[in-house]
Amino acid sequence: MRDIALIIIFFGFLSFVFTRPYVGAYIWTWLSLMNPHRLTFGFAFSFPFAQITAIVTLISMLASKEPMRIPWTRETILLLIFILWMFLTTIYSLHPDLAWHQWDKVWKIMLMLYVTMMLINTRQKLDWLVWVVVLSLGFYGVKGGIFTILTGGGHRVQGPLNTFIGGNNEMALALIMIIPLMRYLQLQNKSFWIRRGLAASMFFTGIAIIGTQSRGALVGIIVMATFLFLKSRNKILTLFPILLIVGSVAVFMPQEWYDRMSTITNSPEEQDKSVQGRFQAWKMAINLAKDRVQGGGYETFQPSTYMTYRDGTGDVNKTPDAHSIYFEVLGEHGFIGLALFLLLAWFAWDTGNRIRREARRNVETKWSADLASMLQVSLIGYGASGAFLGLAYFDLYYDLIAMMVICRILLREQIAGKEGVADTQEAGVTVVVEQPDSEKRSLRRGY
Repeated sequence: MRDIALIIIFFGFLSFVFTRPYVGAYIWTWLSLMNPHRLTFGFAFSFPFAQITAIVTLISMLASKEPMRIPWTRETILLLIFILWMFLTTIYSLHPDLAWHQWDKVWKIMLMLYVTMMLINTRQKLDWLVWVVVLSLGFYGVKGGIFTILTGGGHRVQGPLNTFIGGNNEMALALIMIIPLMRYLQLQNKSFWIRRGLAASMFFTGIAIIGTQSRGALVGIIVMATFLFLKSRNKILTLFPILLIVGSVAVFMPQEWYDRMSTITNSPEEQDKSVQGRFQAWKMAINLAKDRVQGGGYETFQPSTYMTYRDGTGDVNKTPDAHSIYFEVLGEHGFIGLALFLLLAWFAWDTGNRIRREARRNVETKWSADLASMLQVSLIGYGASGAFLGLAYFDLYYDLIAMMVICRILLREQIAGKEGVADTQEAGVTVVVEQPDSEKRSLRRGY
């Protein structure tokens, strides 16, 4: 039944793409983040949903008369350079078969990211994109939170198999990143029930993060919650759910959870094999990057690479993993790749600061300041949790950057429109600026 239901839902939404290409961006985001096909047990499990979505979206874009263009900003230009560098490192990879397989995944993600930035060109469309992200991953957050409470934290919260978020650590990182976006939607919505629903979702998602029993997630949620508090407009209302989650942890989580979390502060001699494996992987990545300017290419964290570039004579990691987004990029793409990766994050953060400064000048642009602030908090959550997890090519991170770029463009257009009206009024000229009904409604509501 799940397979049939998913097929009906998918093709039902897909039919709208032919007349509204931007719907294709929503479907792609839903598929890439939620991976609903991985929740089925039949033919839908391996059905090419993403490929069909991409093809139909691109065809509808070509057939559409609506003007579309790539927003060339410093973020999008740098991302393109990063993509080209990753392609180069793939050519000279240490494990070509594995590297080209991963490259096939990454370039498709990046292509659809640029498509998304071309199609999402109004505030309403941007808000709907945020909703798609929140609903796609919030499903696992709410479900995982309820599961943790009902089981007393006796089992780990994990994601669907064969996805970016399949493991407990990966799921925790994704959930940390969406809580600030939930907060943004809560700030912008006037409906009592939707606001309360989002508050409940943030609570259950916070519990689910704890329920993953990920040590990196504990660090990540503490850092994210701190920045969420600092960047919130109403700090008291933000503090309340944070304290509620902390109190719930004390009530529901078993002693085994406390024992596991306590190993974060253990001395090197007391740390478990998992932590020692991280150190081993990081040392290998540094040695590899020193030896090869282009790094080892995708999927370079293999036993044979460990044998060549490890420090010491200890056991070779039997389940190779980068255990960090930073060392993953360093090992696979060298110091140049890491510099591009970090600079991209800095550009996005700085753009957020610029948005906040410019948007606060007018009540009608405050929405963009709220969004930029929450996107920054999500980026912080990714950066903190990602320090202990190899998930450098996770779709959501690049979606955050895309949303920041779109937000900046829309803010500039909104400000330019207002300034244009003011100038013409001073000159004694009456100008009527026609706006979409959705934009008019948003402005009347004071968003």
